[in-house]
Amino acid sequence: MVTFTLIINEAPYAKERALSALRFAWTCEVEGHKMRIWLFENGVYLAKRGQKPSQSLTNYGQMLEDLMKGGTEVKACVVCVEARGLTKADLIDGVKIATVHELVEWTVNSDKVIVF
Repeated sequence: MVTFTLIINEAPYAKERALSALRFAWTCEVEGHKMRIWLFENGVYLAKRGQKPSQSLTNYGQMLEDLMKGGTEVKACVVCVEARGLTKADLIDGVKIATVHELVEWTVNSDKVIVF
């Protein structure tokens, strides 16, 4: 088993980077690897509660919730969350707001760190 930390910088729906990151995370989980997701910059919008994309789009928030149900830990940068006017109440249940010190700890204790 490999421990992955994914750092996601991109907002959902604007580009496909965030979707690619979530698909990578899901595949790692299916293959039995430990997955952790750090939401940085506009990536914090992935954790926004109540997403309602059009029928033709994947619901990134639901994908994130499903990953967490499977054991993936998700943290969002506190500075990024606050800068965007979000609060804990705006985020999907289970997403933790964290400092960059926690990201350093994750990267030190990961086998692989991938940035999307």
